Amino acid sequence: MQGDLGAWLDAAAAGDEEFVERAWRLVVRRAPEPAARDAALAKLRDGTLSRAGLLRELTASEEFERVALLDGALAFAAAERARPRDVRGPARPRELRAPAASDERAIEIPWCLARYDGERRVLDVGYAFAEPAYLAGLVALGAPELSGADLAEAEVPGLQPIVADVRSLPVADGAFDLVFCISTLEHVGRDNDVYAVDAPKSEEGDEAALRELHRVLDRNGRLLVSVPTGERDDQGWQLQRTPDDWIVVFERAGFLVFEDELYVRGPDGWRTGTLAQAGSARYGANGPGADAVLLAELRPARVAEKLRLAARDVRHRDAVRRSTAGQ
Repeated sequence: MQGDLGAWLDAAAAGDEEFVERAWRLVVRRAPEPAARDAALAKLRDGTLSRAGLLRELTASEEFERVALLDGALAFAAAERARPRDVRGPARPRELRAPAASDERAIEIPWCLARYDGERRVLDVGYAFAEPAYLAGLVALGAPELSGADLAEAEVPGLQPIVADVRSLPVADGAFDLVFCISTLEHVGRDNDVYAVDAPKSEEGDEAALRELHRVLDRNGRLLVSVPTGERDDQGWQLQRTPDDWIVVFERAGFLVFEDELYVRGPDGWRTGTLAQAGSARYGANGPGADAVLLAELRPARVAEKLRLAARDVRHRDAVRRSTAGQ
């Protein structure tokens, strides 16, 4: 067959309806709205829009920019996990970046997913309303036993749902080797009407959830968590704490902060921030969502873990491990 003729024939082979459906799912990762689908089909049929033109319109959209950003975040996390390391343990990328127009997911997703280290029993807290890109990356980890806990239930291939309040999980002590809790703690015990779920309200909901996650973690397990941070801000449906306050809550629930990093959104985008910068951030001041986020790896605060961490700090004293401790 001459030159690239095969590719041209393949592009023209399917009917317009199938092409439009496939284009939307490939480019913006969702089905088209009925009105948008009908409009595209009408233009394709009357010749005012070509198939290549439709792809150009979709790839020029703001929605595609977000898809490309999150897809890049997943690719980055996968590459970090696959990268050979000189020391045992997970990859620990720091100083990530994202555009100012993006929300905190562009930082949280790669930071947390990159730190998966082959654990067998994995739990995600709050999966039912999670970002689809994050859920795709979570499933792609290939954890042999992947569960998701939420008051609502959602179908995620490869994930076993646990419909329960994170403050009272129907699982045994030490049931999980790794827990992800991405932008969820701040909602526990708050007004959840926006999510159409009902749960007891409590001012200490986040701390109660942490105590329960401490219980269900293996003694050598890890909790990877992200929370909005900055000036204290009780919005009813979520509570933003200061960085220092979050650390106090983590430790009071029985955790050792093995690693953490603060990110702040400024005019030039998301960057690693200082304790002072994060502490003065105001929710939604510079764009959608939080203007500062705290990401942390927490471990049960055992004596052996504290000794191991002290030894690690001696051996790698030049490697930054904590943003909240001024290191």
